[in-house]
Amino acid sequence: MTLLNELINIIRTIRINDILDMAIMAFIIYKVLSFLTRTGSGRVLKGILLLLVVMLVANRLELYMVNFVFGKTFELGIFALLIVFQPEVRSLLEKVGGITKYIQSRERSQDLESAIGEVLRACEEMSRSRQGALIVFQRDNVLSEQINNGTIINADTREELLKNLFYEGSPLHDGAVIIRDGRIVAASCMLPLTESTHLRRELGMRHRAAIGMSERSDAVCVVVSEETGAISVAVDGMLKPHLAMPTFEKILRMELLPDAEDKANKNFSFGYLKDKINEKSFKNRSK
Repeated sequence: MTLLNELINIIRTIRINDILDMAIMAFIIYKVLSFLTRTGSGRVLKGILLLLVVMLVANRLELYMVNFVFGKTFELGIFALLIVFQPEVRSLLEKVGGITKYIQSRERSQDLESAIGEVLRACEEMSRSRQGALIVFQRDNVLSEQINNGTIINADTREELLKNLFYEGSPLHDGAVIIRDGRIVAASCMLPLTESTHLRRELGMRHRAAIGMSERSDAVCVVVSEETGAISVAVDGMLKPHLAMPTFEKILRMELLPDAEDKANKNFSFGYLKDKINEKSFKNRSK
């Protein structure tokens, strides 16, 4: 009963942190043993275990000289193992780095998805009130020149902030807002205009700037027309005008958050959309 009571008291002193600590150490030991077994280092593992046993026995028997010599040998052995197994250790570190990169990528995707939702709501509201807007999503091509000629904002993307930035009375309503990794980097940015001479005359400066920016980079440019309230998107030098909200949302998600299914259907979807736009334009010209 005394032993049982002592065991119960010990169990009561165990904290969640202790369990987590033991679990992490058990995982690390398991991974190290798996690594040594997988790389055919059985003899090395046996040698390390024998060295540890000798050190433990020497410490118990108070063999100071033996304990000192084997302790130094163990310290030098760690460096020797790092040199011998350099390729394997490098591979392990690359995997850890890959996990960190994956976590950061997931966080950026979540921020970008949140930003897309805020932009959709802001554009829908600005479209109703016919409030002009020009929003650029930076992708792989860095837009340093355009960011530097604007006003640095560096804020989370929010519907209210976007509407305030493009409010006609705001000092930053001219130019474009640039979004990078889900955050508003800068506002009132000047974009290069397209040099194409085949555009419709009713397209304003925002549309021409959006097309010009998409011709010079892989950015996704969103335009809300001040005259009609129509929402358009420019990608790869092609303007997709007068978009309904479901189509607008689908384009942003396919371009900015491409998953496996979107990549498989992307060419078909945009080809179909482009054909429909060309068909409608042809009919309008024929009339």
